[in-house]
Amino acid sequence: MKLFRAALIAATVFAIVSPAQAQTKLKFAHVYEVSEAYHTAAVWAAGEIGKRTSNRYTVDVFPASSLGKETDINQGLSLGTVDIIYTGQLFAGRSYGPISIGGAPFVFRDFDHWKKFSTSKLFAELSEGYAKAAGGNQVVAITYYGNRQVTSNKAINVPADMKGLKIRVPDAPLYTLFPRAVGANPTPIAFAEVYLALSNKTVDAQENPLPTIDAKKFYEVQSHINLTAHITDALLTIIGGPTWAKLSAADRKTFVAVFKEAAAKATGEIIDKEKQLETDFAKRGKTVVKVDRKPFIAAVQRYYKEGKLPGGDALPWSTDVYSKLQAIK
Repeated sequence: MKLFRAALIAATVFAIVSPAQAQTKLKFAHVYEVSEAYHTAAVWAAGEIGKRTSNRYTVDVFPASSLGKETDINQGLSLGTVDIIYTGQLFAGRSYGPISIGGAPFVFRDFDHWKKFSTSKLFAELSEGYAKAAGGNQVVAITYYGNRQVTSNKAINVPADMKGLKIRVPDAPLYTLFPRAVGANPTPIAFAEVYLALSNKTVDAQENPLPTIDAKKFYEVQSHINLTAHITDALLTIIGGPTWAKLSAADRKTFVAVFKEAAAKATGEIIDKEKQLETDFAKRGKTVVKVDRKPFIAAVQRYYKEGKLPGGDALPWSTDVYSKLQAIK
């Protein structure tokens, strides 16, 4: 009888303690190459999450669209099939339009303006609005993605040089604003399919930051790197609502701290890489075109004044949000 009671007590204690000590595995998905700073930062963050939670949480990182295209992994957050993602602000904007303003063309004066936005009250408000609209998905960090530049097989010096140019853009509507404003033909194509589309002339051009152009080897099938810097872009690190709801307050604090540190690491690396690549691409025989951005800016900003996208749809943010962004000094 005593033995039975002892066994029963031991079983009860195990049942209570075991779930708390159980290891929870999380999936972190993104569409970038393993050589890119975003991925190495994600892997670092995964290791830190394990260390700082005594391995109660382990994070497996799935790069290069291995769990789906960007649209797929965004949907996966709400479904609970993916726990953490990197995504562009314009993809997040499908759930909450105003947050997409950070990924719009020519809304930032320079990197310093973007940096102040990334730590601003406005960005916090936009992130909160997104969380409410997207079922509790939490933006926990923002990483500088780089200035988006146009690659092509000809020089682009003025907006007229882009007229009729078939240019690949990501599959989010606001990415079409810049090309349409200058008379180009934007063509949404999944990130993993861009190299092939350039190779077989499905499209004439594409636009991405220099580190991405390098990592995805787009320069192999494009002769000109045109420094339009039309979007000062960033990636959001988002934890899905179902996963966030299960985290304790202490664990939430740990996750946020780790992902902010990872974002800072990747941002520093991207800044250094951008500077290096302007010279490196020229050494590789590419024509690097330093573009006068003023006429391109003018072509886009007329739509901001009208509050409409090319085609007539309203911009996905209010004039108040735009004014707040421009007021950041």
